[in-house]
Amino acid sequence: MNVFATKRPSKTNWAQVDSLTDETIDTSDIPPLPESYFARATLKMPKQPVAVTVRLDPEVLAWFQAQGDEFEQSMNAALRIYAEAHNAYKRTNSSES
Repeated sequence: MNVFATKRPSKTNWAQVDSLTDETIDTSDIPPLPESYFARATLKMPKQPVAVTVRLDPEVLAWFQAQGDEFEQSMNAALRIYAEAHNAYKRTNSSES
């Protein structure tokens, strides 16, 4: 989350949100999940992070630190997205060779 986004006042009517109950929330536009969804579902426990030392450009580190206190989690998320996209790209293009 951008650190500056949290300084703007919310336009959400939080009192109204807090007053909602399960019965008053309209879920009619959400299709029900079929049993096959639950049959395929698996529990995935989060992995413990590994402490590493990485050399970064000072500007890169400063940018992530400016995003807020959880900058290490943001860096991890950015690296995960890159790695997943790279793996997907390799899988799609490996069949062409």
